[in-house]
Amino acid sequence: MAHIGMDARLTHYRVGGISRYITALVSAFEQLQPSHDLTLLQSRKSRERLSKRFKSASVWTPPHHPFERVALSLELWRHRFDLIHSPDFIAPLRGARRHVITVHDLSFIHFPEYMTAASRRYYNGQIAASARRADHILTDSHATKRDLIDILDLPSEKISVQWLGVDPQFRPLDKSRSGETLKSLDLPESYFLAVGTLEPRKNLVGLARAYRDLKLDLPDAPKLVLAGQKGWHFEQLMTDLNDVALGDQLMIRHDVTDGQLPALYNHAIALVTPSFYEGFGLPALEAMACGTPPIVSRVSSLPEIVGVVGLQVDPHDTATISAAMMRALTDTEWRQRQSKAALKRAARFRWLDTARAVLECYDALLN
Repeated sequence: MAHIGMDARLTHYRVGGISRYITALVSAFEQLQPSHDLTLLQSRKSRERLSKRFKSASVWTPPHHPFERVALSLELWRHRFDLIHSPDFIAPLRGARRHVITVHDLSFIHFPEYMTAASRRYYNGQIAASARRADHILTDSHATKRDLIDILDLPSEKISVQWLGVDPQFRPLDKSRSGETLKSLDLPESYFLAVGTLEPRKNLVGLARAYRDLKLDLPDAPKLVLAGQKGWHFEQLMTDLNDVALGDQLMIRHDVTDGQLPALYNHAIALVTPSFYEGFGLPALEAMACGTPPIVSRVSSLPEIVGVVGLQVDPHDTATISAAMMRALTDTEWRQRQSKAALKRAARFRWLDTARAVLECYDALLN
């Protein structure tokens, strides 16, 4: 029986994003019951075990530390792992016979201006070495695989694409019941919605300007809701949003839990994701699973995820974003068709399939 370690330290420090990827994989692994001996590497500060089925081991080295690759290697030496999986894609120098990393995106290379200087140094200084060190690379989309080949000059055969899944909690809900969630967040019954970390890469200022244009044509248009935690350059983002001057028509909620998200999606007229870049775009998938049409940028991975569902826009052209929002709001028949198509599309994305692809990668390397 092979001994596999999965780096789950980030789950103590962050929610959503890569942390959701880790917890969803662990949950799927529990259902699949792999034959491997799996140990979850958690922060020494964590008080909660991620799994009752799999072992856990406390690790002192914090994620995103400048000397993380060396320090973590020293900590892992005693475990004698056959394979280490690094879902946050910066692998230790050593620590196992085989190393697998998951690269979710290369946004720090495409848009370094949207990151802090410390984050740029951490990612840009280590991604190439980590990718070369890895025996295999998993990635969430074909778009990110192309980036890895084009930017880091990696061989195609070293990279596997495994789409992410959608949690069963994201589904159409009885709006008379889910309305209680909206009341707890002080939100109206319907609105345009954007979900994700509040940072410049999400093009939220462009969205706000497009919404302002929409209000000029339709003064009674529903409000715009932004739901997500504070990200890089948050203060500057808020300054820029205030300059758009939407007043109380813009509602920002930082404290939305994963359990509240399905209700938010269900009551949205459309999910609007006009990002400049996305490695996958999980909110678009979650919204589709709730029957909510997505409006997304026609860049990076987003067209790959939504397929022909919803509308695709130019993130640099607020007029196309505004026009898409106008159609979602005024064309009831179109919205109903898109709702059905969204549910059908989302059904193709399952965490069990993602987990099986990861386990197949483990098996291929170990054998």
